[in-house]
Amino acid sequence: MPDPSPPASATVEGEPFDGYLFAYFTGEDKHDGEQIYFAATRSQDPRLWDTLNGGQPVLTSTHGERGLRDPFLLRTSSGDRFFLLATDLRIFGSAGWRAAKRVGSLCIEVWESSDLVNWSSQRHIQVSPDTAGCTWAPKAHFDPQRGAYVVYWASRLYAEGDTDRVEETHERMLYATTRDFRTFSPPQIWHDPGHPVLDATVVLDGTTYYRFTKDARARGWSEPCGSFITQEKSTRFTGAEWELVAESVGRGDATHPGVSEGEGPTVFRSNTEQKWYLLVDEFRGRGYVPFETSDLAGGVWRHAEGFLLPQGARHGSVLPITRTELGRVRAHYGADNAPLGR
Repeated sequence: MPDPSPPASATVEGEPFDGYLFAYFTGEDKHDGEQIYFAATRSQDPRLWDTLNGGQPVLTSTHGERGLRDPFLLRTSSGDRFFLLATDLRIFGSAGWRAAKRVGSLCIEVWESSDLVNWSSQRHIQVSPDTAGCTWAPKAHFDPQRGAYVVYWASRLYAEGDTDRVEETHERMLYATTRDFRTFSPPQIWHDPGHPVLDATVVLDGTTYYRFTKDARARGWSEPCGSFITQEKSTRFTGAEWELVAESVGRGDATHPGVSEGEGPTVFRSNTEQKWYLLVDEFRGRGYVPFETSDLAGGVWRHAEGFLLPQGARHGSVLPITRTELGRVRAHYGADNAPLGR
């Protein structure tokens, strides 16, 4: 079993991080859009990306709904072990979003690798309770207080007898713990503010956790932060003591470029400077839009200039990698040396 604790520094066996790997899907508008795609930087610059594998999926699903969305890449502290988690969901050619929310998959999809190019067989694992209506955007973080990974996702929960899913309910964040990504504890509610929330992701800076979550309410005069990202902080990962840092993160206005609505946030630290990057999925618009800050605690994010992201990239995750790892994935998957994007 791999060591579950997080990397202590920006090195792996003495080799510094020297690039980035991006896992994503491209949408439900084509038959292969809901599978896993990879892109990689050429070097330390996190703005310039090359698509890998000729722009074709790297991993495809053979279980559940045969679709993959919202991939999340995770490294263990051993430095040579990785996990990839994804949502078991296919909207293309399906009964649509209403059914997906009410009678969707209760499972997540898991792969394991020692080198980012050779992946284990797909694990199709139920983590949600039988009363759940969906299991969306799984992610994981190590909690030293528990000595295990906390895997968290969004689900609707229905009453035990409501098998027809008649009653209205909303998405909330659930979690379970694991040490090996094979067996999981019974799920528990992690974050339920009384209205729908989705797509939470967490990063650790020093001793403080920062959580970024989509406020999934419809935006309106009474819910001005609906369909935007909320940033919170806490010193305990699964504790209830999360303090608001900022609302409507990434929202644009007449003087500041941003998104008209956003979901699927992914956050990663620069390998070379005191800076953090945030990608927000403008899901009915441009796809991922980049932001940056040098003060994570301040919650003030500005639009990041000069990014060339993979064309059509949607809700995914970015993993810092070493020069050796960067060379390996670019060589194995055949990087397109002309960055595609906007």
